[in-house]
This record gives sequence, C-alpha cells and structure tokens, in this order.
Amino acid sequence: MSDKSTTDAIVHTTRAPPEAAGQRVDRFLAERIPAFSRSRVKTLIEAGHATRDGTPITEASESVRSGALYRLAPPPPVSATPLAEAIPFPILYEDSDLLVLDKPPGLVVHPAPGNQNGTLVNALLAHCGDTLPGIGGEKRPGIVHRLDKDTSGVMVVAKTEQALAALSAAFAARDIDRAYLALCWGLPNPPAGEIEGAIGRDPRERKRMAVVGRGGKHALTRYRTLGHYQTAVALLELRLATGRTHQIRVHLASQGHPVVGDPLYLRRIPASARGLDEATRRALLDFPRQALHATRLGFVHPRTGVPLSFATPPPADMQALIDRLGLGMVTET
Repeated sequence: MSDKSTTDAIVHTTRAPPEAAGQRVDRFLAERIPAFSRSRVKTLIEAGHATRDGTPITEASESVRSGALYRLAPPPPVSATPLAEAIPFPILYEDSDLLVLDKPPGLVVHPAPGNQNGTLVNALLAHCGDTLPGIGGEKRPGIVHRLDKDTSGVMVVAKTEQALAALSAAFAARDIDRAYLALCWGLPNPPAGEIEGAIGRDPRERKRMAVVGRGGKHALTRYRTLGHYQTAVALLELRLATGRTHQIRVHLASQGHPVVGDPLYLRRIPASARGLDEATRRALLDFPRQALHATRLGFVHPRTGVPLSFATPPPADMQALIDRLGLGMVTET
C-alpha cells in the first residue's frame, strides 16, 4: 500500500505475513515494493527512512516479525541538476581541463537531500558554467574526491570528461601526493608510524564509522609528529595509503587520539586535557570543528603530463590554535 505525505513523497506500508517471519527486512521490503531494488531499500533503511510498528529500523539485516507493520518513507525527489550559485571560493589554479581550490571549512562538497544549496558543486556550476562534465545529468559534475564539510584544504575538480577519468584513475591507484595536518589529543607513541585497521559502520551508532573486527574495508594511515604541546596535544602530518580522508578521523580516534574539535569521534573530555591551564584547555575543547586540513596535493596533469603540486597553510582558526600552542606557523610539510 502507498500514500502521499505532505511533501508529496510516496510512503509505502506493508504488513508482514506469517511466512515472511525471519526473512531479512531489506529483502522483504524489496519484494513487497517492486519500485525499489534491494540495494536502494538498504540505503533508505540506513538513512533512517524505514520503521517497524513506528520504531525506526536501524539494520537492513534485521529479521522480519510476523504481523508487524512496515513503513518505507523515502525523501522527496530532488532536481537532477543542482542550481548554480555565486559562492566565492579560493582558486589556486585553473585551466581548460581542471581547477584546484582551497576548500574553506564549513563548505559542503555535494548537494544532498535537505542540503541542496550552498555547496561547492553549486559554486562550481556558477563559476564554470557548462564547461563542467555531466551538466544536466550527473549530480556531482567533475568532483574527483571529497573532503568532509568541516575539513579544509586542497581539492582538484575536473572540467572535462578526459580529465575526470584520468584524475579518478590516479586517485584510485594512489598515484598522487596527498598530505594532511591534524591536531590530535595526546601524544602518539611512537611519534611516527602506521595505523592499520578495517573500517566499517559503527554498530553502536549509524552515523559513525569505526575500526571493526570483521566486515570492514582495509585501511592504512601513515603519520608523523611535527610538534606537540606537553603531552596533551600533537600536530601530525598524515598520509593515506588507502581509503578516503574521513579514515584519518576514524583511525586517530581508534588509537585514543581523536582530532581536536571532532564532533563525531570526540565524545568526552580527553584525559590529556586535565593538566592544561584553563584558558588553553577551553580553547581546545571549544574548537568548533575537527582540526584537520588537507595541506598538499600533487598529481600529473591529465592532458599535458606536467607534474603539479599545491600546498596551503591551515585556515585562520586552526592556525591560531597552532600558534597558541607554540607549534609555529605551518606553511609546508
């Protein structure tokens, strides 16, 4: 059975017959709602759009209960093409093939349900117009890689299909030079090394990722300590041997060294904060975002074959914190 909500999105409801008991809920709903594939149903469940007798379903693998009323309420459809918006952003380099920028903190990269405007994609559409690939089709035109909303730093965007394919392949093959700066709680021991651990969804909280014992994706992060304030805070340079930028936050938290200000993985006052003077302690605890910056990006130009490299210092708020701790101006690594 289907009906329409006030947002005009179709809501699907179905009651589980006795013979469906014990079946995976994503498989059951996909069979009862032919409009959705099983993978789409799973995505909707993980995004919190399914309930059982009014209770949110959190796992696609949950067993169906006989007689229960299941409700699948996908978000309303959105336009396939984001709107162009004149949002300024720092440009480090631009030619007919690509654009390199220094993403400020607070700027979302991709539009998503509930956040369709004010993103980097909206800004790129206004700046580049129809020179970006996929206009009118792809929702994320020319985006080769992403940074979390509150992570700052260097990004490259393709402006042609050729550049997009070549840069995507280079990122997939790790044929690039990427370095990050992070302020983390505590002092890693040893001061340089590797953090290895498979990453999957945190079983305790759907929005978080975690290092998991099974079912995760292999991930390896390399780090070295550039400086530290007492044993309370360290400034690290990090490089990804696998995965995406977000794994830095997951890996550091798994070692007991969460990124300063991380709203997702810093859930209590770190023990290393106890010995700090009150002003420094408050400056660190009140930092409003994760202190993580993509400081350098190097790659081979996809058309000319010329090596390119770009580096930026942390934004003003993170640099002010580095200066307060006496770790110096970070201009390169």
